[in-house]
Amino acid sequence: MTVKYTSDHEWISFDEAGPATVGITQHAQDALGDVVFVDLPALGKTFAKGDVAGVVESVKAAADLYMPVGGEIVEVNEALRADPSLANSDPQASGWFFKIKVASPGETDGLLDQGAYDELVKNA
Repeated sequence: MTVKYTSDHEWISFDEAGPATVGITQHAQDALGDVVFVDLPALGKTFAKGDVAGVVESVKAAADLYMPVGGEIVEVNEALRADPSLANSDPQASGWFFKIKVASPGETDGLLDQGAYDELVKNA
């Protein structure tokens, strides 16, 4: 399993066998504070890389959730919709947002690996 990151603080995990999973990073969660609402995309909806696919609202602010790569929404985390605090307690595991069928696997090449993302947030 490979995990990559965007400069907008989304993560995407993927392997060759199935859909990719998308969520917000621990850094994004720390900046937002207590998440109180998530607006998740509709199943079957297709987005291009960089499109706004959802919204995360916290006690501090609201933030857009951007698509790290283009693709079709094949699953959303209904547990997160019912309990948005999962994005706080476990943002990079049970707090995932949605799964996508990646349209163009080559788009992942422009994403950050763990080391590059760590550098980005260290200087933030």
